[in-house]
Amino acid sequence: MASDATDRSESLSGLTQSEAQEFHKIFLSSFIMFTLIAVVAHFLVWMWRPWIPGPEGYSAIEETVKLAGSLLGQFG
Repeated sequence: MASDATDRSESLSGLTQSEAQEFHKIFLSSFIMFTLIAVVAHFLVWMWRPWIPGPEGYSAIEETVKLAGSLLGQFG
């Protein structure tokens, strides 16, 4: 019991070495899972709407904005 108290007082986080390793393992696996989900989500959004325009430039986007404006003008 006394060694457990001295282990905790030597650490800045207040965790023992085994607790810190367990926390690190959980944190690392959670971070990797979050990163993989974010990469997949960004890839899917890129496939849906690329951020960098194609060979025609932003002209396709301008046509979409004009179409949306004409549709909204009918309701307003």
